[in-house]
Amino acid sequence: MDTADATEEELARARSAYRNRGRWGADDALGTLNFLDNGKRAHAASLVRRGRPVSLAAAGARWHTDGHAAEGFTGRGVLLDVARVVAGPGMELPDGFPVREEHLRLTIEAQGATSSVRRGDIVLVRTGQPARCRRLDDWSGYEAGPAAGLSFSTLGWLHRTDIAAAATDTAGFEVRPHEFPSACVDPLRQIAIPDLRLPLGARFDLEELAEDCAADGVYEFLLVAAPLPVGDHDPVGGSPVNPIAIK
Repeated sequence: MDTADATEEELARARSAYRNRGRWGADDALGTLNFLDNGKRAHAASLVRRGRPVSLAAAGARWHTDGHAAEGFTGRGVLLDVARVVAGPGMELPDGFPVREEHLRLTIEAQGATSSVRRGDIVLVRTGQPARCRRLDDWSGYEAGPAAGLSFSTLGWLHRTDIAAAATDTAGFEVRPHEFPSACVDPLRQIAIPDLRLPLGARFDLEELAEDCAADGVYEFLLVAAPLPVGDHDPVGGSPVNPIAIK
């Protein structure tokens, strides 16, 4: 079997293993946002202790989904600061670093109970790439160059945890270059969005939030992150968003 066939075989296996399409009916537009119900939103509101809003907006921040679902993106947000736990305070993950399930679990354990991931959560994963781009005043590789990001192997974790949505601070969400030996475009995203029905966020600015969470040791918060109703839905380009974490 050549490398291209092996890649297609692995993608087909993942489509079958992590398929949620049809789970909530043929006309469903929410996908995994169905896990985030009114009770979970009410609990998320109770997490607000100081009333401090932290903007996660950055140029180009957006959700990538396969339907309009603006009302669904309000709930319990959880920051997994993988960069701080794996690379160390003040450090960033190196470009091309694949964030695997073991790194997510290690981060949850290191951060404590407030970062436990539950059904219906919106999970934010920090790689620290934007911090390095700002420090070096060099964004030339941010959009399309190598980047840390979630490994294709995390699809099992994303599926098993029943989270509502996930976002990162990179432009592509998943690790670049991808982990397959043959040419393949966004392998994680091409399974997660249409088959797992999981909205993926990109270009979120997580730096101020990460500092706040590290300072008070609380990694959960109310997250209000509805996509803006601008133009037609574009699953490739995504929908612009102005996400706000309230602690």
